[in-house]
This record gives sequence, C-alpha cells and structure tokens, in this order.
Amino acid sequence: MPVLLLVLISLFSTPARAQSDRPGEFDYYVLSLSWSPTWCALVGDARRSPQCAETADHGWVLHGLWPQYRRGFPSHCKSAARPPSRQMANAMADIMGTSALAWYQWKKHGACTGLSGPDYYALARRAYDGITRPPVFRKLSKPVKLPASVVEQAFLKANPGLEPDMLTITCKSGRIQEARLCLSKNLAPRPCGRDVVRDCAMKDALFDPIR
Repeated sequence: MPVLLLVLISLFSTPARAQSDRPGEFDYYVLSLSWSPTWCALVGDARRSPQCAETADHGWVLHGLWPQYRRGFPSHCKSAARPPSRQMANAMADIMGTSALAWYQWKKHGACTGLSGPDYYALARRAYDGITRPPVFRKLSKPVKLPASVVEQAFLKANPGLEPDMLTITCKSGRIQEARLCLSKNLAPRPCGRDVVRDCAMKDALFDPIR
C-alpha cells in the first residue's frame, strides 16, 4: 500500500476527541440547550424523571456547557479541582431538569474546563442566562411539525449577536432535539467548528409543546 495512503488512513481514523484531555486545555465552549418535551417523550417519561412531571414547566433546559477543541472534545478529565457538592448539583436542577444531569455534566465535561465544580456551575448558569430562549415556543398549545431552520431563525432573531455559523439545531427520532451554541471562553458568541455544525435538515420535525 502506498505510504501516502497509509498516512491518510491514519489521520482520518484518529478519534475526533483524542487530543489531550488535560483540564483547561480546549478552544471554546458549546452551550447545549435541550428541548425538554423531546427528551421526556424519548427518554424521561419511561424513567419517570422529575424533569417530566406535569408541574415542571421545562422548555429549553441546559444540557451542558461543553469544552471543545477546534476538532473534537475532551471528556472525563482527571482534575484536582474541587468537585461540586450534592447541594450544588441539586441547585442546578431548575435549569438542568435534574441534579443527576448536573452531576453527570460535571464528571464528563466540567472537570475538563480546569474550573472547580462551583465555578463551573456558575459559569454554566451565566452562559444559559446569557442566551435568550425564543419565547414563541412556550406559547405552543399543541404539537406542530416545522423545519428545523425555523427554530434556528427564532434563536437568531432573539439573539442579535448570533450568526448562522454560531449555532446548530439537532434532531433525533424525527423531533427537534437541541440548540447548540458556540461561545468563547469569555462566553461571547463565536463560529462553531465544522464537527459541531450538523444542522438538522428536516422540514417536518415534530415539536411538542411544554406540558
């Protein structure tokens, strides 16, 4: 086999996230906002998650604030920083749905930021509060089918500092799943890497209303 071909195979077979996985060594953040009714329909209802209770009233919840390389991402870093307490994880449930998700996000992503648990949660909350979730989706009274691009346009309109290459809308099982926004380490909007921008091209994605 030609040497050049072997080199190319080696490059493209390298896992996207395998870079350093050392805390604090990353390029930018992805703020992932999950549409709670979708998660509940696909996963949460079967688990009887408190996130999906009729009284919960969740719309766009914080799935996570993820450190990202230009290509790929670190995860499950070994960090000497102070982890969050159980009380801190519980306090994140108002924007994350459950304390279990808050703890999981710290273990998988937060430890890679180089921040302590309390500082990571504080930064994640600040990032969440810094993005306007389009209020129009809270007004839905019944399920609708729409192009994923409509959801993207709603986020762009609600957040004038965003450009189309700074966010992506994902789908799962025929439903609108998440809005993922790319932010600098200072939480300013910035262009996403090519591996993050995977826009859902569906024209009839199901979008459930808040319960």
